[in-house]
Amino acid sequence: MREINKIKKIVIKIGSSTLLDSKLKLNKEKIKEIASVISKLKETYEVILVTSGAVAVGVSKLELKERPKTINLKQTCAAVGQAGLIQIYEEYFKLYSLKCAQLLLTHDDLEIRSRVTNLKNTLANLLNYNVVPIINENDALAVEEIKMGDNDKLSALVAASISADLLVLVTDIDGLYDKNPNNFSDAKLIPCVDCISDEIYQMAGGSSSKVGSGGMYTKIHAAKMAQDAGCSTLIINGANLENIIKALNKEEIGTWFNGHENNRLQAKAHWLIYNSEPKGAIILDDGAISAVCKKRKSVLAKGIVDVEGNFLAGSVVLIKDKNNKIYARGVISYSSEETRLLKGKASTDFSTILGYKSKEEIIHANDLVIIGEDK
Repeated sequence: MREINKIKKIVIKIGSSTLLDSKLKLNKEKIKEIASVISKLKETYEVILVTSGAVAVGVSKLELKERPKTINLKQTCAAVGQAGLIQIYEEYFKLYSLKCAQLLLTHDDLEIRSRVTNLKNTLANLLNYNVVPIINENDALAVEEIKMGDNDKLSALVAASISADLLVLVTDIDGLYDKNPNNFSDAKLIPCVDCISDEIYQMAGGSSSKVGSGGMYTKIHAAKMAQDAGCSTLIINGANLENIIKALNKEEIGTWFNGHENNRLQAKAHWLIYNSEPKGAIILDDGAISAVCKKRKSVLAKGIVDVEGNFLAGSVVLIKDKNNKIYARGVISYSSEETRLLKGKASTDFSTILGYKSKEEIIHANDLVIIGEDK
């Protein structure tokens, strides 16, 4: 059953496959349709738009014959396309008396918790002033190491960051099918998913679009990220955007993934799992793994047998056992160099080893999230 009644704040993600026509040109009528639907939604809901299309618009403006393959050319196309894309949005939003603002994000902006707080505050202020925030990944600056990969993930992280109630993923397919509808004529659309299991992930295939970067698997993963933040997700076909309104009026359109408030991860835990990029790892002995996973204890230096990578104090690191199995993530209190000096030692020795004494815990229990099986 679709849980709709409590929805107040909506994040809508529009993919390139919806925005572009068969010649890979921006479909301005689709932008107009987006503006029309958002103007209707805003009578009841707060709306934030996550849009793709900047690189594709840049390709069109630069009259390239195909989508760029090198990072430098992608950045060039994005820089040209971002300006053109927001201009068109602003032009058509004015037809419906809508004000809009542009926010360009990279993974770094959502990996640093202070920036997430700044993003949340900025979006709240824009919504208070009745402005529609339009968000895109900053492809003009992002390199492969810090790219989101696709706007499905970006939209889910934004939805989680601002405690949205619904994430709408607009794509070129009607929703999630039990098998690939392009290959099987008897494939059935799944109207509602209460829990995203391994079986649900297995139903997802690759992207059939020539212009989009996110296939069905990325959308399922985005729905999982949203679900873990207590946010529902709707995957819907962009051929008729009025279907978003129909779905909110309880018509069974697209695939709906229920978000469960009682299973919502705490903000720090969600950030540790989905926003942060681990900078290294610490290897614990069996006793320390048991204490961390079963008793939810802090990580102490005595239980550390090895340290992987180079990182600074305050970095996110993985917690593994001696067989390289990952059990948790956490924010570490010491640098990799310091942790190597402290491993296996008692906290009473810290001041002698380091010349100062800071925290007794290498990773405090409050800065840990368990992601593997309990030992």
